[in-house]
Amino acid sequence: MKNAIIAIPILALLLLGAHALRQGDFGLAAGFGLVAGLVFSRRGWLRLAAMVALFWGGFIWADATVQLIQFRQAMQLSWERLAWIMGGVIGFDALALLVLFGKTGREYFYKSRATALPRAAIFILTAFGLAMARAKVSFPILLADRYLPGWGWLEIALLSFYAQWIGGLMLDASSHRILRPRIWGLFSAVFFGQLLLGLAGLDRMLMTGTLHLPVPALILAGPVFRGEGLFMIILFSVTVLLVGPAWCSHLCYIGAWDDAMSRRGGRPVPNARWGRLSVYGRLGTLCLTVGVALCLRLLGVSGPTAVGFAALFGLAGVGVMAIVSRRAGVMVHCTAYCPMGLIANVFGKLSPWRIRIDDDCNRCGACFSRCRYSALDAFSVAQGKPAISCTLCGDCVPACAHGRIGYRFPGLSPKQARTVFIVLVVSLHALFLGVARI
Repeated sequence: MKNAIIAIPILALLLLGAHALRQGDFGLAAGFGLVAGLVFSRRGWLRLAAMVALFWGGFIWADATVQLIQFRQAMQLSWERLAWIMGGVIGFDALALLVLFGKTGREYFYKSRATALPRAAIFILTAFGLAMARAKVSFPILLADRYLPGWGWLEIALLSFYAQWIGGLMLDASSHRILRPRIWGLFSAVFFGQLLLGLAGLDRMLMTGTLHLPVPALILAGPVFRGEGLFMIILFSVTVLLVGPAWCSHLCYIGAWDDAMSRRGGRPVPNARWGRLSVYGRLGTLCLTVGVALCLRLLGVSGPTAVGFAALFGLAGVGVMAIVSRRAGVMVHCTAYCPMGLIANVFGKLSPWRIRIDDDCNRCGACFSRCRYSALDAFSVAQGKPAISCTLCGDCVPACAHGRIGYRFPGLSPKQARTVFIVLVVSLHALFLGVARI
């Protein structure tokens, strides 16, 4: 009998879907239907996600009520019965919310309770971020809306479901180490796959319809040359403030290539040369890219010629990956060549996220062979923190059998800090997967 009460939130969600369908928003109708169908999975995260959906649904019904009453008043028609009916609908939505909030809802959604809150947070953050991007951008930023107008909400729902699933797996530190390069590679494949399809003639695959060279250094050098176009700088800056230098280990479309090449070279070995180049090498390429971009602008060089210089820089970086990173087992492109990596490392200090090593570490060095960013060696362990090239990738965390290394955030325990970090970085991954295109 108790389980039968769960039919109330299911019907409330389907009713919201029917309302969206009546409004012609097929994607939103499908999204509410998907959430309603997933109720039968009994996953703990879905209870929280459905509660947020129903809470939002209350505002949808309230707005619809106001609009309908104003319409009937403008037509000089009776509206009192309508108000009672819509009040009942809002009350039913509230009742569904109470069912999920109460004991029956808690007992029904019994699966994976330990990870329910972070997984629900990932689902909600992803949906909210994609919805905001869809609403604020002047053109259809989601592929679903480009090819099937009105179906963007279904893409949002599917990406949010994917995000919570990945997040649930990555909450385990050992799974994080295995999954991070895979989902990172997936993002890079989707990013460049859309680029190739765009070049093949499917121009709707390109975000603005105008091709931009996918070289990370152009995030800074491009605006210097053009004197405008700050979107990528703003996106990069906000990401660095949210998750520090994790841009370089979870979100950069080129970095996944360097990671893949370095893994073909075996386990990394601490090398002081790469540590020095992590600052001086990237400082040199930073000065080079900005200086060349500024000179080309002052000289009035044409755009195609400037693109040629950028292409040469990008191809040189690919060569570093294929030759040096592959041999060294270290991500030499990201740690010694890419100027945006240095910017992420330096300005990432503004973010409160850190990797720290406890004082009682026994200096076994197990974490050395996991770090492909040349951030861990005997000196850094003695200092209690990785070197500046650390990108918060987290590969070192499961390597320590004694749990002496991990994420830190003010006011949180190491376990809580890692959980919140995973929530943020996985949500950003899904958000980038949905909107990051050339």
